Amino acid sequence: MTRLILASQSPARTKLLTEAGIRHEVLVSDVDEDAVQARYGVTDPHDTALLLARAKAEAVAALPEAEGALVIGCDSVFEFDGEAHGKPYTAEVAKERMLRMSGSSGVLHTGHWLVDCRETAADVEDGESADGTGATLGAVSSAEVHFTPMSEAEVDAYIATGEPLHCAGSFTIDGLGGAFIRKVDGDPHAVVGLSVSTLRELLGQAQVGITELWASDGDSPGL
Repeated sequence: MTRLILASQSPARTKLLTEAGIRHEVLVSDVDEDAVQARYGVTDPHDTALLLARAKAEAVAALPEAEGALVIGCDSVFEFDGEAHGKPYTAEVAKERMLRMSGSSGVLHTGHWLVDCRETAADVEDGESADGTGATLGAVSSAEVHFTPMSEAEVDAYIATGEPLHCAGSFTIDGLGGAFIRKVDGDPHAVVGLSVSTLRELLGQAQVGITELWASDGDSPGL
């Protein structure tokens, strides 16, 4: 059975995979995002999302638990007014951002990086078969998010729930924040934090059909 490991602690990502019927395990990476960005000096939001997704995937792929599996790492970065925004963490930062975003729009970039940790032909004895490709590849899925005008009272109430503090761009589309999103141009799954269609394309390049990961009757997609 083909194993897929999600290198992310995001509840939204594992929920998305579960609802899409995709069997997966969760193994959280211990990546210092600030240190990674400082090391490479990446400032472009698109490239930052891909860099951090790769760092997460490769950190988990190096663990013994990932042997024989495919590892997918993801990271989201919100681009607004030419600036890159990750998680705000504090109410003050979230409020300042959301008041600026009110009635405007920005682009949410979600980076995906897939590492094939299965055995390759070079890893096994002559005559034995191996499914691994040794692939390590990535892609970014982006979507333009348009926000409704938001009053200061609405912003304060939303921040008080705690939901936006740990989300790229200070909002979600699949939670309370969905009330403030007027429309999305692009893949809506990218706004959640993982594009299923992008995952399918990356798996295909590793010679794995996404249907191989669909949970059968009685299986639990998320572990």
